[in-house]
Amino acid sequence: MATVVKSYEPTFRDKLYIPALFQGLMLTFKHMFKKKVTIQYPDEKHVPPEGYRGLHRLNKYPDGRIRCVACEMCAAACPAHCIHIVPEPSPWEEGKERYPVRFDIDLLRCIFCGFCEMACPEKAIELTEIYDFADYSREGLWIDKAGLLEIYELTKTQNYYTVPNDE
Repeated sequence: MATVVKSYEPTFRDKLYIPALFQGLMLTFKHMFKKKVTIQYPDEKHVPPEGYRGLHRLNKYPDGRIRCVACEMCAAACPAHCIHIVPEPSPWEEGKERYPVRFDIDLLRCIFCGFCEMACPEKAIELTEIYDFADYSREGLWIDKAGLLEIYELTKTQNYYTVPNDE
């Protein structure tokens, strides 16, 4: 035999809704006089906390060569399947055997989990602190090898959103 559970029956005080109204107003007044946290966005930029996972970059060696060896470990580790690599034999005599001819990331599919960064044995791919990238088309949110290397040049000092003191 099934048991019958009686649902909550509101009291007379609950039916008036006045106590609930005053509770909501008290919460509003409590927050009204606190310090505001609004940032005037285009003029002021929010500096993300340490460990924030934003836009990708492709790292280079100090001599300027790309660190990626096109092992495709990042593409295999990606749960969203948004990384596409086309490898070729390396044109350099010393160093690694392969390098990527094409390295594309679909930013619309990417979930910015950081698995690609963890899977890379060469520390070639890295997530930066850049969060404000947008475009008017889907094609604009595909980032290729040249774009990833450009992001490296912008973020190699690790202070993309901070203003240098010499300005």
